[in-house]
Amino acid sequence: MSFRLRIALLTAAAVAVAAIGASVAMYVVVQDQLLKQVDDTLSKTALVGGPGRGGPFGDRGPQLVTGRQDVFGQIVDANGTIVQADLGVAVPALVTQDVKDVAAGKRDGFLATAVSQEYRVRVLVRPISNSRALEVAKSLEDIDGALAQTRVTLAEFALGAIVLAAALGLLIARTALAPVKRLTATVEEVTRTRDLSRRVAAHGRDELSRLGTSFDAMLGQLETSLRSQRQLVSDAGHELRTPLTSLRTNLELLERGQPSDPGERQLLLGDLVRQMERLTALVGDLIEVARDEEAPMPFEELRLDEVVHEVVDDVSFRYPKVQFVVTATPSTVRGVKVRVARAITNLLDNAAKYSPTGAIVEITVAGGEVAVRDHGPGVAAEDASRVFDRFWRSNDVRQTPGSGLGLAIVKDVAESHGGSVVLETPSDGGARFRLRLGSA
Repeated sequence: MSFRLRIALLTAAAVAVAAIGASVAMYVVVQDQLLKQVDDTLSKTALVGGPGRGGPFGDRGPQLVTGRQDVFGQIVDANGTIVQADLGVAVPALVTQDVKDVAAGKRDGFLATAVSQEYRVRVLVRPISNSRALEVAKSLEDIDGALAQTRVTLAEFALGAIVLAAALGLLIARTALAPVKRLTATVEEVTRTRDLSRRVAAHGRDELSRLGTSFDAMLGQLETSLRSQRQLVSDAGHELRTPLTSLRTNLELLERGQPSDPGERQLLLGDLVRQMERLTALVGDLIEVARDEEAPMPFEELRLDEVVHEVVDDVSFRYPKVQFVVTATPSTVRGVKVRVARAITNLLDNAAKYSPTGAIVEITVAGGEVAVRDHGPGVAAEDASRVFDRFWRSNDVRQTPGSGLGLAIVKDVAESHGGSVVLETPSDGGARFRLRLGSA
């Protein structure tokens, strides 16, 4: 059973319950009103039939006990004997023990519904003088007929309401579920074609529109992620191909015993080492980039100045020809220590790599920010906008070992920590990178 059909059936069922309940309530009200009118008529008739008020004791004579053509009346004594009846037609079936008790003064008058000659009648009994009771009755035949017609009318009304509700339910379900239909069609199309550029294009502020908008946002994120992964694989393949080709060529030369000159052979071995270092750095950076796609690690309170000192101690051993000078004030941030340390390491590696021998790399820590200043060649103005792109390297440094991922990783770390990284060009040369870590 489709969801649309279930909505229509549930709507019809709800309307059916409401219509039947309303019909029953209306029927009860109509029945009570009609019976109340009969009871009022009987009460007024019984009062008129009292001593000195006409009726059997008044001036109208004994022909009509009630004085009305539409109301039957008779007088009963304590023994149950019908003393007088309208037009002399007594109805013994209406004389019950309760009527005798009223005549005998054993109980008060009452109203009741009885059956006489297969017809329902409404009976009122009240005591009168001389141990007698006045019994007045009115046929309910007209009322029963009106109630029967009312039942038919209300049943037709309820049935019509149910049919109309079912039709409207189908129409409403079709209209309300139109966004779901579009969403389903989009999902099926994306599943079939794997085209993540498709969108539901939902409009509005209701829940289904919000669902469509959220789904579009999810598709956008997936498309961006897939494009990024494909670009990463493509760029990584291109970057890996160069050192691997160089390694293979050099190893084949060594296998054939070339070059025979010891000096040239030493240069070839040095090139092998450099290519291995480049390959190692590239694989390490790729692993770091891949780790970014994993579930985020928990954040903790970090003393940024202490992390910087730890990183400087480690990097100093790898760059003995460069002097690192740290100016730090206590600074606390929230973050993942291994990732923050990796970003700082990449900044120091970048600064030391392009610094001349004996140069100073200045590191300043304050207010949740790390600034790394070098005195190297700096970054050309036309290259400044691309230094944080993955695998991008300027033409001037392509011969320098590196993967082109270092600064891209710094940017990823900064953004994942709610911060940023910017490049500044000091007036006296070199480059300064400012890494700010926010509260992520």
